[in-house]
Amino acid sequence: MRRDVKAALCAVCMAVTAVSPFLLSGCGEAEESGKTVIEMLQYKQEAVDIFEQLEEEFNASHDDIELRIDSPNDATTILKTKLIREEYPDIIGIGGDITYSNFLDADLFMDISDYPGLADIKESYLEINKNLEFVPKEGVYAVPYMANAAGILYNKDMFEEHGWEIPTTWDEFVALCEDIQSEGILPLYLGFRDTWTCLAPWNAIAVDLAPADICRQVNSGTATFTDAYREVAEKTKTLLNYAEPAPVSYSYNDACTAFARGESAMYTIGSYAVPQIQSVNPDMNIDSFVFPASNTAEENLLNSGNDLEFMVMAACEHKEAAYEVLNFLLEDENVQQYLDDQGAVPCKKGDFRLSSVLDGMKEYIEEGKSADYQDHYYPSEMAVDAMIQTYLLDDSSDALDKFLTRFDTDWVRYNRDVIRKLQDYLEEHPQDAA
Repeated sequence: MRRDVKAALCAVCMAVTAVSPFLLSGCGEAEESGKTVIEMLQYKQEAVDIFEQLEEEFNASHDDIELRIDSPNDATTILKTKLIREEYPDIIGIGGDITYSNFLDADLFMDISDYPGLADIKESYLEINKNLEFVPKEGVYAVPYMANAAGILYNKDMFEEHGWEIPTTWDEFVALCEDIQSEGILPLYLGFRDTWTCLAPWNAIAVDLAPADICRQVNSGTATFTDAYREVAEKTKTLLNYAEPAPVSYSYNDACTAFARGESAMYTIGSYAVPQIQSVNPDMNIDSFVFPASNTAEENLLNSGNDLEFMVMAACEHKEAAYEVLNFLLEDENVQQYLDDQGAVPCKKGDFRLSSVLDGMKEYIEEGKSADYQDHYYPSEMAVDAMIQTYLLDDSSDALDKFLTRFDTDWVRYNRDVIRKLQDYLEEHPQDAA
């Protein structure tokens, strides 16, 4: 491994010491049977059963390739350990977020531009991955497989009983909250004690009001979060007027339980919360709609990111066998199996059967009218979720300005190396600065 890549990995992996038995195996090894072994490590612990099923079906239908899928607890830590030890799987399955960006920046992924299956992936999800590049790179490095969706979950029976209509603009949304509140019903549950939940409405509002590439614009010196996030922050705080008193006193589990019991008409969270809600009330009739943060309905976008994507490692010695695994995973029946098991959103084009919880978002999903979660670009060290929670609790007259100023200041502090890399790149490629 080149010294600069090794150094980048050390920065990515930090001081990870845990070791898994999986670390002892090699990459693309050949068994005595003559089969090519393709090893995959994936991070979706909740999807272990479906991956075990897919592994079994692949191996039953292929005589020359053996697929081994590992789905360990704390897969990202195990993966970082493997990488720093230069012990690579052939394929990894992780989400499209800052971890992907760091690994890509360390040149760990193979350019798979020649993989034919990319033609079947929705352009919006391919574009999300390009936006995650710290510095623009030639080529394609990931196959988006499954996405998720976030906006607003609502109690469909309650809406039908009261005749409430789905809002398509911010003003309509506020009017709906006022109407619900006037009938003695709590419009929203937030559950902000777990700081990460503060990011749910923040992300869903930001995709409508801030540029999808705002983080790169800030890194290039052409924009500030103070300008881009002012309306996002204001509208996120407005939600407090229609939510449970002192939402930071209630956890994610509390919010799921309260919504399941009919204590609010809506819940600002993603579809990933539905299993938790239905564990309390299995018969609840839940639907969803895209957060209408803009006053121009056509500008609203679905908040959807690459929840699971596959990368072939640059060190993989059996590219064609790895591509055959990807082909298998992308077969329509296997995509549908995963959707049925996980209630996800397919990144592949096609007529797939979606969970009824996504009915209100179906148009956006089918048309690819979506944008990534803003927090997928935030370094974990910056703790943006805690920053947002602190801002929401701050009743001082200058709370908004303090929050935005801190966002810009902390961004530079925690992204100094990325900013330098991008600005060096733009000096060499001024045509990309436009």
